[in-house]
Amino acid sequence: MSARESILGRLRSTPVATRPPLPDVGAWFAAHQRQEDLPQRIRRLRSALEAVHTEVHDTTEADWPALLARLAAAKGLRTLLIGDGTAHGAALEASSPEGLQLVPYAQAIDAWRDTLFDGIDASLTLARSAIAETGSLVLWPSAAEPRTMSLVPPVHFVLLDVACIHADFHSTLRAEGWAQGLPTNALLISGPSKTADIQQTLAYGAHGPRELVVLLRHAPGVAA
Repeated sequence: MSARESILGRLRSTPVATRPPLPDVGAWFAAHQRQEDLPQRIRRLRSALEAVHTEVHDTTEADWPALLARLAAAKGLRTLLIGDGTAHGAALEASSPEGLQLVPYAQAIDAWRDTLFDGIDASLTLARSAIAETGSLVLWPSAAEPRTMSLVPPVHFVLLDVACIHADFHSTLRAEGWAQGLPTNALLISGPSKTADIQQTLAYGAHGPRELVVLLRHAPGVAA
């Protein structure tokens, strides 16, 4: 018997280990999940976001365009990047914010790279949902609102419907059916871009937006 045959024989004679059963993740989360109502989830999300230098503002379906315009004016912003053909972009355009030029993301990045990086002050994207436990915003990039919109402009406005705030990541996955399909990039954003040097001095905006501004859009009758 050759050495090769001897090695293969030993391998083939080795008993195959029984695969251990998979843990019941759903049961674990069911037993450990906080029993919170929507107002409690809103407060927990706000607390987590504000703890990492994020601005959070309450607003409504009717008032959020005017609020965004006021915030942009206070920050001295002149140009705002919006998704091409989105409902919230159209709502903002219809409000005609004074002093703020709205720029739709309507062409390939190679055609306007310099303008995008040097001539856009801020962007607005819609959050698909949020996770109260970690203070994370879930962005679902698409052709209308590509990932670039949340990475390049120095100020990032995010519009979030409070009804879409989930307790934890597991609840988010199940409620939204992530197993049935994902975009190329599903983004979890938990604050503005920041980094620190060896002396642990924080610097904002090193790898993305230096400011994150969240507009919590409340439905009628939903308490903050």
